[in-house]
Amino acid sequence: MFDRLREDIAAIRERDPAARSVWEVVTCYPGLHAIVLHRFAHACWRAQWRWLARFVSQIARFLTGIEIHPGATLGRRVFIDHGMGVVIGETAEIGDDCTIYQGVTLGGTSLTRGAKRHPTLERGVIVGAGAKVLGGFTIGADAKIGSNAVVVKPVPAGGTAVGNPARIVMPAAGVKKTGEPAGGGFCAYGITPNADDPVSLAIHGLIDHASTQTQRIDEIVAALERLGARMEALDIADGAALIDLKRMCTSMDGKPVDVRAASVEF
Repeated sequence: MFDRLREDIAAIRERDPAARSVWEVVTCYPGLHAIVLHRFAHACWRAQWRWLARFVSQIARFLTGIEIHPGATLGRRVFIDHGMGVVIGETAEIGDDCTIYQGVTLGGTSLTRGAKRHPTLERGVIVGAGAKVLGGFTIGADAKIGSNAVVVKPVPAGGTAVGNPARIVMPAAGVKKTGEPAGGGFCAYGITPNADDPVSLAIHGLIDHASTQTQRIDEIVAALERLGARMEALDIADGAALIDLKRMCTSMDGKPVDVRAASVEF
């Protein structure tokens, strides 16, 4: 018991720069208090003392603002940062070294009693503030859930889920891969350099493309205007060249060209 408590304190000090001492962590971190009380409630739940388990979980909720069902399974070194408003359902499973921020819901969408209704978080998952993970699927190891994301389908290992409904962004080459130490790749609130919304990237790409095309069209129009001014300065002997220029300009507008009219004009 005390070994796990020491692990929890060390994990909090590693992931939260605001933690200045062991005593501060022990006395002022509701996430730690909620996990310690949950271990007692979970032991009661496994021993079939269901009412006592639920009563202990309600005491923990009253004291910390964190609601963890006594049937939920938590791994080692789980860190619930700030914690207010966190809800973890009965069949949820949280792996080692996971980090959960305030306002997170690990909820279920099925009403089938005894079924796997809540998500499973594998090792090293980070769930940002306000995120909702709903369903009995699995979030892969070292995955990150962006703040306020609504996740309703599995996230592969190492991926990042952002948006509502959440879209999956896989890491670019060279970033941390599954199996590396959790401390080296920790990203607060699940924010990573490669976590841009793919829809946002597509929209920005279209805007950039349209801007480039507009600039190119302006350059073509300016070149045609310069060419037209030069041709007007030529004498009538160059009328054939002027007719070709007229044909090119009118064909760009989609109108038929009357060569005889162009000859009379020039």
